[in-house]
Amino acid sequence: MTPGYLAHLQKLLGEIERAGLYKRERIIATPQRAHIEVTGGRQVLNFCANNYLGLADNPEIIRAAHAALDRWGYGLSSVRFICGTQEIHKELEAKLSSFLGTDDTLLYSSCFDANGGVFETLLTAEDAVISDELNHASIIDGIRLCKAQRYRYKNCNLADLEAQLQAADAAKARFKLIVTDGVFSMDGFIAPLKEICDLADKYNALVMIDDSHAVGFMGKTGRGTHEHCGVVGRIDIISGTLGKALGGASGGYLSGKKEIIDLLRQRSRPYLFSNTLAPVIAAASVTTLDLITRSTALRDKLEENTRFFRAGLTAAGLTIKPGIHPIVPVMLGDAALSQKFAALMLEQGVYVIGFFFPVVPQGAARIRTQVSAAHSRADLEFAIGAFAAVKKQLGL
Repeated sequence: MTPGYLAHLQKLLGEIERAGLYKRERIIATPQRAHIEVTGGRQVLNFCANNYLGLADNPEIIRAAHAALDRWGYGLSSVRFICGTQEIHKELEAKLSSFLGTDDTLLYSSCFDANGGVFETLLTAEDAVISDELNHASIIDGIRLCKAQRYRYKNCNLADLEAQLQAADAAKARFKLIVTDGVFSMDGFIAPLKEICDLADKYNALVMIDDSHAVGFMGKTGRGTHEHCGVVGRIDIISGTLGKALGGASGGYLSGKKEIIDLLRQRSRPYLFSNTLAPVIAAASVTTLDLITRSTALRDKLEENTRFFRAGLTAAGLTIKPGIHPIVPVMLGDAALSQKFAALMLEQGVYVIGFFFPVVPQGAARIRTQVSAAHSRADLEFAIGAFAAVKKQLGL
């Protein structure tokens, strides 16, 4: 490294530190669960994991993973089309398709890779992609890789979406693809999918959703936002992750019409050039889908926990984003304050993280809490009490 570039990096890092925006990774010394131990042996209550259904340390899933190591081995040392596809991968793809109500599914090493490989495969310079302004970074990066005309509409704003569809038509786009997060992860807002699908029908467009923060618990049987919004069968492409509600490991997928998945299997670069999803994750994910298909008890408890927690924070005088999702952002505004608030919450015994620019817009810093089915009523009451105590301590 040249001395000049080293000095440049040190200057940037110093500026981040002085602004109170430096991100420090807290280290946990236990499996992911509602009650975790941080380095040094302290037990704290975890309110910032994507472990929505509490399955990250589920004994049935762990047993399936152990059995899969013996049956399928550790890894495949290959990509899928060479010699990296096992029966367990095809089984998982079939189960995901059945669960989501789609024709077929394609596995990726992550949902970030899935979103990175879909747009350039399906769209050309003759086409248009119309994207919600608050879509996940992986969607934004994926769109940058393709040559399609790009249009952006205001978050969940149907009038602006229609205006962008009209603009794409005026530019004589051959095909149009509307893409949105099913749930926006910083706010917990749910996309108005029925209305989006209605506009897609009106303007002859396709619809894609990233449902990473919904599959497993949104909707009456946990299928996702398309079930919650009553548009099963009207979504052309669903991307998602195995790394949140579905056990919390890693891996992603694209699911949808057979012909779309067939073309992705032929030409999607992150699929063709990335190593195969580890078979232990595939097998454990099959068990996860079996578990949540047998019963809705976990998603039902999560729904109840979310209602209680949201009501409790509101009664304690905290400002939260409205909604029904287990993502519950506690709004603070100032970035440094969010860091200080999170540190004081840890002293209270509750593990949360402050979110600030560039993860969220300037002036919209927050503590993003996430409710889990693994939280007991006592856990929820303890966390609400901790938020109220820190609010009082800081004079907010």
